[in-house]
Formats: sequence, C-alpha cells, structure tokens
Amino acid sequence: MLYALLCNDKPDHLQVRLDTRSAHLDYLSSLGDLLKFAGPFLGDDSKPNGSMVVIAASDLAEAKEIAANDPYAKAGLFASVDIRPWNWAIKNPENK
Repeated sequence: MLYALLCNDKPDHLQVRLDTRSAHLDYLSSLGDLLKFAGPFLGDDSKPNGSMVVIAASDLAEAKEIAANDPYAKAGLFASVDIRPWNWAIKNPENK
C-alpha cells in the first residue's frame, strides 16, 4: 500500500533542513523501490517549509518506522508529520 508522509517544518528551522539535506537524500535513496516520489513544499518566499514523501509500505507501522528514521525527523525539523494511506489513481506509471 502507498502512504503519503506530509511533513511540516518547524518555524525558523530552514538551517536544520539545509544542514541535514544530504543525509536526508541519502536516506531516501536507500529506500530503493519503496520510495515512489518526494519533494519539498515551498513557502511564499520559495524556500522549503515541509516535505511530501510517498512510499510503499506493508502497513501503517512500517510507514511510521520509515518516517521516524528520516534524518530530517531525527534532527527535529518537523512540527508535524501526517501519514495517510494514498491511492495513486491518475498517471501512476505502474498502471500502464
């Protein structure tokens, strides 16, 4: 099942994001085929202020574990993380 990780940064934590970005990208790469897509949300100033990560996981517990092990989460970047089951209905490359 797919899960969307909707992450909101804490205010004034851009430097934490920048300092942890390399480890975060390495972590996402390490997920292999579990990672479907990911990217930052942008504020009115065009600076990142959150993330959306879509992963394949066997259940909610596995999705929570993946989210908790993200270096951004470990660094305390996020004010909140909402993990929701998601159905990729339109333009899903796996449903050709």
